[in-house]
Formats: sequence, structure tokens, C-alpha cells
Amino acid sequence: MNTLLWFCQGIVAVVFLYSGINKSILNQQSLIAKGQTGVTGLHIGLIRFIGISEVLGAAGLIFPWWMGIASVLTPVAAGCFAVIMVLAAITHTRLLLRTGNRRELQNIATNIVLLSLCVGIAWGRLIGL
Repeated sequence: MNTLLWFCQGIVAVVFLYSGINKSILNQQSLIAKGQTGVTGLHIGLIRFIGISEVLGAAGLIFPWWMGIASVLTPVAAGCFAVIMVLAAITHTRLLLRTGNRRELQNIATNIVLLSLCVGIAWGRLIGL
């Protein structure tokens, strides 16, 4: 179980690290072109804040549990990412209904997969405390 949780933590951390770095350095048009359509209409300052939060959250998925210091932060980070994935799925659903862009279906599916992984990490690490 521990190996599976580490594998899931690694996958989720890499996804959010990549997304966070992109949101921290790219402009809105570049992000949308890369498929991160959820930033449509957001102020660049908010996009940067989200990006930095995703990078810090990715670190929170790995380092506290790995180092054994404040280990509770790992399931907290996973739980926060789960909440973000619910909100992201809602955003992409609204974009799908408003624009009819079928690419949003892929984004919604990605949100659901990441939500499932985050809930599994949070639950697995909480019962492991």
C-alpha cells in the first residue's frame, strides 16, 4: 500500500508541479494554447498565485511524509488538491456548456482522475498516521 501511495503522490506531484510552473511563467494565451483553458478570463496575478500554490502543494505532497516532519501536511495537501479538482471540473463544465469546446471533456476527465488520486492519497496517508 505504501508503494502505491508513493507512486500516486509522485504522479500527482509531477502533474501539479508542471502545471504550476507553466502558470507561474507563461501568459494566459500560451496556457490556453497548451490546453489549460480553465485560466480563461482570469487576471494574470491570480494565475500566478494559482501556479505558485500548485508548486508548493506538489512539494507538500512529497516532502513532509518523506522527511517525517509534520507528516499531516501530506494528506492536507492532497485534500486541498481534491477540492481544487472539484472546482476545476465545475469550471471546465461551464466552459463546455458556454463554448461547446469538446476539449473540455478531456479536461473534466483529467480533473476526475486527479480528484480520485488525491482522495486516495489523503485517505491512505491519514489512516497511515
